[in-house]
Order: sequence, then structure tokens, then C-alpha cells
Amino acid sequence: MVEIVECAQRGSIEVIVGPMYAGKSEELIRRVNRAKIADLKVLAFKPAIDNRYCVDNITSHNGKQMECIAVDDAEKILEYIEKEEFDVLAVDEVQFLGEKIMAICQQAAEKGKRVIVSGLDMDFRAEPFSIVPNLMAIAEYVTKLTAICKVCKMPATRTQRLVNGRPAKYSDPVIMVGAKESYEARCRKCHEVIK
Repeated sequence: MVEIVECAQRGSIEVIVGPMYAGKSEELIRRVNRAKIADLKVLAFKPAIDNRYCVDNITSHNGKQMECIAVDDAEKILEYIEKEEFDVLAVDEVQFLGEKIMAICQQAAEKGKRVIVSGLDMDFRAEPFSIVPNLMAIAEYVTKLTAICKVCKMPATRTQRLVNGRPAKYSDPVIMVGAKESYEARCRKCHEVIK
């Protein structure tokens, strides 16, 4: 991890991706906590749409929390980073913030800031999710985490959406915030989408 710290002094983008239950938010919180130990000023954000556990905290599925600012769109993040001093910009559930978050991450990194974002790289259909693949392409560091398949217990790279206990239809809306009642981790073999 020495390389990440050295690159962060010049500005960098780190992207943490994987399916639900892979520990993305937990890893984001871990990295931010290490930055705080080093007395770095952190600005942390999440989309307001993600109100599963707490409105003003980034919360992992295992209960770890970190204070943050909930925003409706990426423009609000821009307002904060233009008026506040910070060393690290952290954003959870980045897939919900739209195209403008890419320019904001680039701008912060070019000003020498360390940018750490986490989110789903694939939607429930196992297709690239929103702007996350583009963020991965411009990042200095990409960490792809896996979960455990709920069916076969092998490494899982996909998020299975369930509707009344059955796989979702391909035509269902891509964005639907939920947790264990609606989603589980699956491997490629066990992942299903009704066409």
C-alpha cells in the first residue's frame, strides 16, 4: 500500500468495486480511518437515495459507520470541495451520482487530493453499472472485491436481485435501493436474470 500513499501525495483516484456484500463500504471506511490517523482532513459523501441504515453515515452491512454528508447529486459535492479545505475526498455508492462525479473526481485528483470511491461495478443484470467502469479506467488504483455466493458458497462477483424470492426480470428498473430482502451475492454460474 506504500504506492497508494506516495501517489496520493500527488493526487490520485482509488476505486473500490464488487457486488453487494463484498465489503466495499467497509474498505472505504478502513482507508478513511487510516487517513484520519495521519491527521488528513477528509470530506466524505454518499447519495441521499441510500438511506438503508442511516441518513448521515456511510454504513457497511456489518455495521461499521463513518460520518458523511448525504447529497442528492454530484453538484452538491462540488459546492463543498470548492469552499472547504480537505486532503481526501471519499464517496460511497458512487454509481448513484451520475456523470458529473467523474469530472469532480478528476478535478480533486488534479489538485493533489486523494480520491477514494466505492460502488457497484455491475448492476443486477451483470452489466456495467453507470459511470463506475469509466471511473475505473481513469483511476490509479482499482480494488475489485468478491463476496460469497449465497447458493454455492464460491467467490461471488455479481449481485442477484430478488423479487418475492425469485430472480428479477431483465426489464425491471436498474436502480432499486435495498439490502438482504432484495439482494444477494452470486457467482457467474448461480446468477440469474429472467429475460
